[in-house]
Amino acid sequence: MTTNSVDVLLVGAGAMSTTLGVLLKELDPTISITMLERLDSIAQESTDGWNNAGTGHAAYCELNYTSENADGTTNIDKAVNINTAFEVSLQFWSYLVEKGLLPSPKQFINRVPHLSFVWGDDNVKSLKSRHKAMSAHPAFKEMQYSEDIDTLNEWMPLIMRDRKNTEKLAATRIEHGSDVNFGAIARNMTKHLTSLSDFNVELNANVSDLKQQKDGSWDVEFNQNGKNNKVNAKFVFLGAGGGALPLLQKSGVKEAKGYGGFPVSGQWLVCEKPELVEQHYAKVYGAAPIGAPPMSVPHLDTRIIDGKRAILFGPFAGFTTKFLKNGSKLDMFKSIQADNLIPMLRVGKNNMDLTKYLISEVKQSHADRCDSLRNFFPNASNEDWKLAYAGQRVQIIKKTEDGGKLEFGTEAITSEDGTLAALLGASPGASTTVNTMIKILESCFKERISSSEWQTKMKEMVPSYGQSLVENTDLLLEVRKHTLETLQLKPVESES
Repeated sequence: MTTNSVDVLLVGAGAMSTTLGVLLKELDPTISITMLERLDSIAQESTDGWNNAGTGHAAYCELNYTSENADGTTNIDKAVNINTAFEVSLQFWSYLVEKGLLPSPKQFINRVPHLSFVWGDDNVKSLKSRHKAMSAHPAFKEMQYSEDIDTLNEWMPLIMRDRKNTEKLAATRIEHGSDVNFGAIARNMTKHLTSLSDFNVELNANVSDLKQQKDGSWDVEFNQNGKNNKVNAKFVFLGAGGGALPLLQKSGVKEAKGYGGFPVSGQWLVCEKPELVEQHYAKVYGAAPIGAPPMSVPHLDTRIIDGKRAILFGPFAGFTTKFLKNGSKLDMFKSIQADNLIPMLRVGKNNMDLTKYLISEVKQSHADRCDSLRNFFPNASNEDWKLAYAGQRVQIIKKTEDGGKLEFGTEAITSEDGTLAALLGASPGASTTVNTMIKILESCFKERISSSEWQTKMKEMVPSYGQSLVENTDLLLEVRKHTLETLQLKPVESES
């Protein structure tokens, strides 16, 4: 068995690992890094273009990122946190574009307006309250609201076409929303990394075990093309999507205790018919059905992948015991351990509505899915849409005082000694990658990131670093102005 030694080992070749790799190499070009990817190419699981919605999650349109207070007002705290976290990603991508480390922005990010669309008196009332609260905050000051039919026709002509206006309708709109090809970002980052010294990527490398040594380093075993290999690393990052939880459990770190995973699969309806694609240029989000997980919020999206436009509708959730799209049906069962058995059982008992919902989703026919689409696009024809399979999402199950809780966010877990980190969960996921990876750097590279050299470089890569965009809204607007320019996301009417 061959053994190599490196400073950093990245498991998985998606948005998370590639971002962490670039951050580290920018901070210290001499650091040695190896990346292990179980598939035969980069970013083929959750990060791949068609395995996610491509929404630059900034909380402009996602109704589940706000909540209603007891007095009927809207709580926007979560939305503000997500919005400012996305701004950190935009700053880093802008830096990489300006340095020539990422290609022309339109190869990975495009301006696509973000809309929330509802119907019915109660939903319209809630959306109006949401707009009032959000537009009062500087982060969302450009959010528009309308119940006017002509305006809605202008914003989303395909959705409004031949719609019977028997119900009250309303929508909000932010024009500088974005559609992001996270797969393109990860592949271009990897292309840059492989041009550097002391960086190595190994494909078809399936990690089988990892053990911490007496000196704190990790021996990580992997099988590659039938051969067993081992790499010793001072720091290990598990950015393997749904595969991160089983590896975290194998590590034996105490921070992994009590965590379980609830896998949810996804499907999309996709339309590439030119005459329809040309009539829709927006990401339009509605409200999730009762009992549905937040990741199943229905939306009709413009998608731009490798320069080609299409329309996507969904997602349609489903249940599978696989943790990865290219995984095994035994994944969930193998993840059950003594420390997470009670949390998983408690979550199963307390989420029967979710289970019933997923079963109903699995049973849907193509005609059923197209009927759901017609809530958004009334005259949609079944034959214009085809079914595409999205990636797997493993929702987090956490141990709590009363047993267990199902979480729908993203969570970074780091070992006490800072030698290992893992990322679990789903949305907003890739949109907040840079912010999440910076937090891992702060937790696991404490001494180095506090040095003047690393501090200076961090502020070069992310100008707002060290300051809160939540609290300093003037800075938020300042960096936003720059990123909209650099990434070519500025609305047309604002370009003069």
